[in-house]
Amino acid sequence: MRVTLTAVALACLIGLPLGALVGAFRFPGRAAVAVLLNALMGLPPVVVGLTVYLMLSASGPLGPLRLLYTPAAMILAQTILVTPIVAALTRQVVEDLHAEYAEQFASIGVGPLARVSA
Repeated sequence: MRVTLTAVALACLIGLPLGALVGAFRFPGRAAVAVLLNALMGLPPVVVGLTVYLMLSASGPLGPLRLLYTPAAMILAQTILVTPIVAALTRQVVEDLHAEYAEQFASIGVGPLARVSA
């Protein structure tokens, strides 16, 4: 339970701001980021597991940290799996709310950054 809750908390720390920024601001490549987030939601757990294993194995770049087969490795893998889901869902919600309340935000003079944090 500790591993999963920690992974979800970390994914929310990364995914909520990322999704809010992508949903609220217009920038070049925004559509590509949205497509990438949606595509990463379907990331196979086996691929993530093998990638984390290769990174954390003794011959991998993070091997000296000796994290393989530890709860930290499981937290890392679960965070990688959950972050795109949190970010993509947050992006969609913020984008929908922004479209619904854009006129009201403009009428009361709420700036772009305040729209995300409100």
